[in-house]
Amino acid sequence: MEWRHSDSPRPKKFRVQKSAVKVLASIIWNQDGILLIDYLPKGQTIKAEYYSSLLVQLKDILEEKRRGKFTKGVLFLHENAPADRALATQKKLAYLGFQCLDHPPYSPDLVPSDYHLFPGLKKTIERSPFFV
Repeated sequence: MEWRHSDSPRPKKFRVQKSAVKVLASIIWNQDGILLIDYLPKGQTIKAEYYSSLLVQLKDILEEKRRGKFTKGVLFLHENAPADRALATQKKLAYLGFQCLDHPPYSPDLVPSDYHLFPGLKKTIERSPFFV
């Protein structure tokens, strides 16, 4: 139902096309830039086991990029998503020696750290094989 004058023409309806590709990317970064980008395979969801495997990849990357500094430990801040809070994830973080920081409450629309991430993220995504 719409409100309009009886003599006025009907508004045109535009067709909306579905997005050709939707990709979920897990991005792990530090103050120097992006460390790891992982694209979730289509049809999968992030669960504790998958997230734990990303943490192992992160440890390998940190050992390579932060030679000599890794022994000082890692302060890790991640979101409050179910996979992040799962017991298996917490055990993996403890096993890897990561010290977790409590995540502050935030709007579900935008994570506070995204304000820092987005300027560099655009350049990285443009180079991605998924976005042509």
